[in-house]
Amino acid sequence: MARTLLGLWTWLAFAVISAIGFCVCLVIFFVTAPFDPTRKCTGKAIRTVGRLMCGAVPAWSFRVVPPLPERAPSRTVCISNHASNIDPFALLALPWEMKFLAKSVLFRIPFVGWGIGIAGDIPLVRGSSQSVKKALARAKFYVERGMPVLFFPEGTRSKDGTLLPFKDGAFRLAIECQADILPIAIAGTRKALQKGDWRPSPARGWIRVGEPLSTQGMTLEDVGRLKEATRTRVAELLEALNAAHPEQAL
Repeated sequence: MARTLLGLWTWLAFAVISAIGFCVCLVIFFVTAPFDPTRKCTGKAIRTVGRLMCGAVPAWSFRVVPPLPERAPSRTVCISNHASNIDPFALLALPWEMKFLAKSVLFRIPFVGWGIGIAGDIPLVRGSSQSVKKALARAKFYVERGMPVLFFPEGTRSKDGTLLPFKDGAFRLAIECQADILPIAIAGTRKALQKGDWRPSPARGWIRVGEPLSTQGMTLEDVGRLKEATRTRVAELLEALNAAHPEQAL
């Protein structure tokens, strides 16, 4: 009964906050779009709405484990593991604006999906090479202008928390832009909103950010090496999180 009541409250709060927040962000978008090609202002506003939505769920808590990198990412490709649909919300705990690659179907969700659309997040149709090409071109546009882009290079959620193999796209992009790779690990979110259950469960998510990996001087021949080095680093960060918070392990 308690989880049912929590679920009803969660979706009601999400609906109200996202609807009001979208209307406010839409105004910001129209005012700032002419001089904000990376939609930084609208993105920050949408992320604030997302944090308010998560804050309305008393069963959830998402925290960043210090330290963070000494400098905020700019010409950077962010790489994170993926365990839950709630991961993008949890990653809003990070203190900088960045764009997310997300399944195109999410952009059709009223208010929330419309919001990430005007924020400039990048839709991706799974299995479509044309969509992948278009998404990477948009990501390159952002990275070259100093706006970080976040990839979940596993391509899908891990069902049991095991880190899946990484796909090449994000690493090809980083080398082409000579951008840093920023490894990120997130733990504890898998139980927050489990597949097939509309009711949220208590979850404490933890995020840890590693030091940037440089791609300076690399060529596309180095994609495999860069991919494996990043995956190793994400795995190390994830292991440290699970060791520090075993009760919230993936």
